[in-house]
Amino acid sequence: MPHLLSVGHGYSAQALTRLLLPQGWTIAGTTRSDEKAEKFQTQGVQPIIWPGEDLSDQISEATHLLVSAGPDESGDPLLNAARPLLATHAKDLEWVGYLSTTGVYGDHQGGWVDEASPLTPSTKRGRYRVEAETEWQKLAKESGLPLHIFRLAGIYGPDRGPFAKVRNGTARRIVKQGQVFSRIHVDDIAQVLAASIRQPNAGAVYNVCDNKAAPPQDVIGYAAQLLGLPMPEEVNFETAEMSPMARSFYAESKRVRNDRIKSELGVKLHYPDYKSGLQALLGAEDTSV
Repeated sequence: MPHLLSVGHGYSAQALTRLLLPQGWTIAGTTRSDEKAEKFQTQGVQPIIWPGEDLSDQISEATHLLVSAGPDESGDPLLNAARPLLATHAKDLEWVGYLSTTGVYGDHQGGWVDEASPLTPSTKRGRYRVEAETEWQKLAKESGLPLHIFRLAGIYGPDRGPFAKVRNGTARRIVKQGQVFSRIHVDDIAQVLAASIRQPNAGAVYNVCDNKAAPPQDVIGYAAQLLGLPMPEEVNFETAEMSPMARSFYAESKRVRNDRIKSELGVKLHYPDYKSGLQALLGAEDTSV
């Protein structure tokens, strides 16, 4: 029976869980929170409080490993905690997925990038990801770990979209000339991961994004249009009041190619652009009322 160990069992990993559990998978997921651990149990996922509990048995039993836990200045947390154990059990694992970010490409002033583009991150978060990718690839080369890297664009989906801010009047259309972002619906992340699990290709790197990069103000504006609400205020980026974290997301502008998930994995996106994704999110709200 396939057994997935999900380290950093967050939003994207939980979407994959919803695909795998009905197929008879055993899934264990790590969290730092007792509250989230209780939620995992109700979802059919074995919770592991980590950092804290020993992962040795879980790594030994796993046939598949998904790593979502992010790195920091000290490096990748799972590699720091269990690198020798991962190397020892590399041959027992059928598939390892590492969730990275398209932030590793840095700023291309709205130009296109693909998986072969240079990794030139301009943010601290992006640099940490490049370092973590490099360490995972080094381990894979040394041990034969069947590593697959997924570089995710901006994630949205249920409970993580623009509608709440538009409804409560706090949404703003921040305008920075030439700024575009690539995005991906969480359900499409899940289907890409599931497709890779079905047809593993150790060493592969995949960009996971939809077909249409777009300015952020267009997304907010379309959400308001769908809701039939007034268009949120347009604010110039240079003068906008923003947190340092929010401002940092505007440091990079690029369009990300997703050809490989289609040609190699046969993925047909459920939501090929933000408009179809937002329409579906709003439709799901209507049917749940």
